[in-house]
Amino acid sequence: MFKNLTVYRLGADWQPSREDVETALAKGQFLPCGPSEPLAVGWVPPRGIEHAPLVEVIDGHLHLKLQIESKVLPGSVVKERVDEIAAEIEEQTGRKPGKKAMKDLKEQATHELLPLCFKKRSAVRIWIAPAQRLLMIDASSPARCEEVVSLLVKTLDGMALHLVQTAEAPSTCMAAWLMDGVPPEGFTIDRECELKSEDEMKSAVRYARHALDIDEVRQHLQAGKRPTRLAMSYKDRVSFMLTDTLQLKKIAFLDLVFEGHEKVEKDEQFDADAVIASGELGELIPALIEGLGGEHDFFAAGAALAATAAPAPAVDAPAGEAPVLAEAAPWD
Repeated sequence: MFKNLTVYRLGADWQPSREDVETALAKGQFLPCGPSEPLAVGWVPPRGIEHAPLVEVIDGHLHLKLQIESKVLPGSVVKERVDEIAAEIEEQTGRKPGKKAMKDLKEQATHELLPLCFKKRSAVRIWIAPAQRLLMIDASSPARCEEVVSLLVKTLDGMALHLVQTAEAPSTCMAAWLMDGVPPEGFTIDRECELKSEDEMKSAVRYARHALDIDEVRQHLQAGKRPTRLAMSYKDRVSFMLTDTLQLKKIAFLDLVFEGHEKVEKDEQFDADAVIASGELGELIPALIEGLGGEHDFFAAGAALAATAAPAPAVDAPAGEAPVLAEAAPWD
């Protein structure tokens, strides 16, 4: 169900209900590109069934799906059409179009060609775990994740979220695990990684299907290279690639996950996949955060800062005396 995950922390004030989320998403339901539109973005049923709900709630977890449709219009095709129009104008007027005119011709050519373009569709799955205050986006591109986050915050009133930030940088922890061969409890290091230097050369070494507990890897680390990707497994149940930006890529569920599970009917597959994904990854993600030194919770830090910065309320004093500040009750 999920291939790449970027993990966000939800603010405690946002308590979603399925009905409220469904109503909000319905206002931005997906509509295909019109003839002159280059891009269309909107919400679709996560099950992939027409007219199904836009929000699926399974075991207390919310599942959403954002669909993106874009038109494929290569720049070379636009340029060819612009040159054709410019040549026609020159033949008719005896003058070549200037810079401003060429810019207008490019817009004209794009407008003409858009209705003829092929359409390309992609989808982004969003998984919300309200009890854990976590939101995960299944996208490999940080830019795409930022676009989805902006749309979610705009669509769902009261939602606040930020990227999960761990106490230790993932690259620092991955380097330590490779040096001593001891990953966090429950995790194993697999046979793929990328090491990159931090200087201006950005030289990189990649290992694929290769043992990593070797002196060569440790020598690269001692020379200043840092891991940007490291293949790992969790309890022999889930394999994934951890990046230096705390993304989980190439997520795959291993055979042990499916032992004892009976084959389900096609119309039950979505529910079965969602239960497996939320169950396995819902355990893996907190364990990984803990293995990276725990989390820096910006929401908690912000609340604590606001509490210390806010002045205590004044208590009315008898006439002629200065007001005093109230002390907090011992149970506050």
